[in-house]
Amino acid sequence: MNKITAYIGLGSNLATPKTQLLAAREAINALEGVSEQAFSSLYSSPPMGPQDQPDYVNAVMAIETTLPAITLLRNLQQIELAQGRERKDERWGARTLDLDIILYGEQLINETDLIVPHYGMATRAFVLYPLAEIAPFDLMIPEKGRLDDLLAACPLDGLVKLK
Repeated sequence: MNKITAYIGLGSNLATPKTQLLAAREAINALEGVSEQAFSSLYSSPPMGPQDQPDYVNAVMAIETTLPAITLLRNLQQIELAQGRERKDERWGARTLDLDIILYGEQLINETDLIVPHYGMATRAFVLYPLAEIAPFDLMIPEKGRLDDLLAACPLDGLVKLK
């Protein structure tokens, strides 16, 4: 079975966000067919969308996996639910846990439930800065460009690395 390097974005702004991300890291690591390669620092960022919610804590995790992308997604959704995620129609609302596949090897995926590379990643500091910490600086992001070029064009937008 081929192993793919994938990158997962993690975010939380409810129910002790740091604890949520560390628990999610353990749960992802425990998945059959997944092994952690790296985990970024934790970052704090202002919320996208409605500002009447707490700041987010974000990180990026690099994994090697033998799981098909859609199977990985379903597993991540189960982890979100297990950690109290409530799926609502509201976009960019507060949440206990948000797990996104931001890259899956060099694949372009455009399915109803899954778009990879993640559609907003090229302009989001809370994705690019943690990703740059653990990925090769010259990583090519399909249809978006090189990681270092994207980073150079992306302001911090209030992003702060947590100690």
